[in-house]
Amino acid sequence: MEKFVTKAARLNGPYDIELIERELVCGEDDIIVKNHLMGICGSDKSFYRGHMPPQTAEFRQPPEFPFLLGHESGGTVVAVGSRVSDYKVGDKVMAFGWNNNFAEYFKAKSFQLQPVPYDLDMDIAGLGEPTACAMYSGLNSGVQLGDYVVVMGAGYAGQIIAQCSKLKGAYKVIMVDVLEGKLELAKSLGVDITINSKEEDPVAKVKEITNGRGADVVVEAAGTEESFNAASALIKHNGKFVFYSWVTTPVKLNISRWHDDGLEFVNTCLVHHTWQQRYVWVPDTMRPIAQGLVKIKPLITHEFKLDDIKAGFEMADKNDAAIKIVFRP
Repeated sequence: MEKFVTKAARLNGPYDIELIERELVCGEDDIIVKNHLMGICGSDKSFYRGHMPPQTAEFRQPPEFPFLLGHESGGTVVAVGSRVSDYKVGDKVMAFGWNNNFAEYFKAKSFQLQPVPYDLDMDIAGLGEPTACAMYSGLNSGVQLGDYVVVMGAGYAGQIIAQCSKLKGAYKVIMVDVLEGKLELAKSLGVDITINSKEEDPVAKVKEITNGRGADVVVEAAGTEESFNAASALIKHNGKFVFYSWVTTPVKLNISRWHDDGLEFVNTCLVHHTWQQRYVWVPDTMRPIAQGLVKIKPLITHEFKLDDIKAGFEMADKNDAAIKIVFRP
């Protein structure tokens, strides 16, 4: 059995991250991947701050400290076990599993990987999981020609979903965030109207824009109690409420409108379906990227070497204007 020694990230506790040395052994049904690029997810940032969620089906290690961190990455297959038939050495792959991906190498099972489609640039393929998830949400949000669409949260996913919404024929795409730099980037990528919710009430502003009717579709991609409640208030009667963000702590919600106004709820979490469904859907999500219709590289705002993982996570914690922070081995 082939063995690989790798530097890999371990989160020992809140704000305590380090690189350790791990030995990866390629078992008969394992695949070893040499990383090209890794990204910090919003969930990684929450874990770094000490907010560990309850155990779910997604976690194949207990969500407790010490935690082997990382899931956003992509690279090249360098070893396959004797029972692996769907990947071979040299294949380009995107990671779709929690496999301690902040590392030079990571080990995965076949179902935790996805072939890189359309000969995509590996800088984009390295962010295949968050990109495919956001694209899946944008493509399946129910946006129709002529809709008023509000995206709550101008982070990586929100920026992609906003671009999708405009391309799908939304009359006005409205982006809500608290950071002016993120809103300016959204404008440069095609958003029609931006609302800084620190400076004005997004509910009142959306009602004004829509002549009191409310938004046809609201995508919640900020992940805060305030955002969920604002989204609930600014959506129209019978409007579509699209879930995207992962809220890992209990929040207090006003759900009276959900019932009385017959809101339609759309759960667009790609990675929480079966891996077989994901395997079929991902190429369709990445096709508009390959065609140049949706822009990804402007969303990569900061880059570090893996050796500087502490500095990268300190930036993620302190600089909310950073959209996607990436590491290279």
